[in-house]
Amino acid sequence: MCYKYWLVLTCVISGHSLLQAEQSPTPPNPKPTAPAAVDPINEMAAKLKPTRTIIYKTVGDRQLHLHVFEPTGHKPTDRRACFLAIHGGGWTGGEPRRFYPFADHFAKLGLVGISLEYRLMSTKLGTTPFDCVKDGRSAVRYIRSHAAELGVDPNKIVVSGGSAGGHVAAGTALFDGTDDENDDKLVSPAPAALVLLFPVIDTSQEGYGNVKCGERWQEISPLHRVNAGVPPTIIFHGTGDTVTPFAGAQAFHTAMQKAGTRCELIVNQGGRHGYLMFDRSLYDETMRKSEDFLRSLSLVGDSSAASGQ
Repeated sequence: MCYKYWLVLTCVISGHSLLQAEQSPTPPNPKPTAPAAVDPINEMAAKLKPTRTIIYKTVGDRQLHLHVFEPTGHKPTDRRACFLAIHGGGWTGGEPRRFYPFADHFAKLGLVGISLEYRLMSTKLGTTPFDCVKDGRSAVRYIRSHAAELGVDPNKIVVSGGSAGGHVAAGTALFDGTDDENDDKLVSPAPAALVLLFPVIDTSQEGYGNVKCGERWQEISPLHRVNAGVPPTIIFHGTGDTVTPFAGAQAFHTAMQKAGTRCELIVNQGGRHGYLMFDRSLYDETMRKSEDFLRSLSLVGDSSAASGQ
């Protein structure tokens, strides 16, 4: 009797399970994993290696380096133009490798290319955007004062940067008084030209980084520090940039013109923040226009790659 009851119960349960299985909808096919976003600059950077790295500054136990890309056949006796590239990251992230392609590109044109390591903003370490700026200015001073060892013409230093790196780059020319206490103030940190890529150009509440910069934001706001002594500048910016608003680049361009200083604004319609970093054709176009701009200043071309005998 017990056996018959167990058999019947087993059949009922099994039948119910089968019925449930038949009635259950077939699970949909899993969605294919979206491919990783294309980042041609990172792909290029992964294949590059600097000729050497040089310590340009020591802060406490932290050593900061120049990642140097030397052109083929380069000698210390050369007097070549130098292209210093500064990565972005909101002053809180990023690394020199990100801008290896820019340094390497100009090294292939005969310049000494350098990608900069600088301190990042950290509440734990007490570093702020002011320290980022100080490191940028220290780097140019080091390159200029060691030009004979680096094979660089001290009067032909170009500084470039993207986003917050563009802000640090602009600071080499604009932020007099924001200097490391150990720097030799007799050595100028001002470059011969600026190439700014979607830069932090306005640190007011209408721009980017107002809270990060604090109450003294105006001291390191490029838009608010424009003067007649700023070197020739070219800016690449997208109208769709919601991180470093395009309006700031426009205002800076207008202020530079009023100051009588050469400034070219290359506009990418609809371009988001960092637009040229995600499209190889736009990157190549930016490089060509940068070359043309620097060539007009005799910073790219035969005269920029003078070799010692």
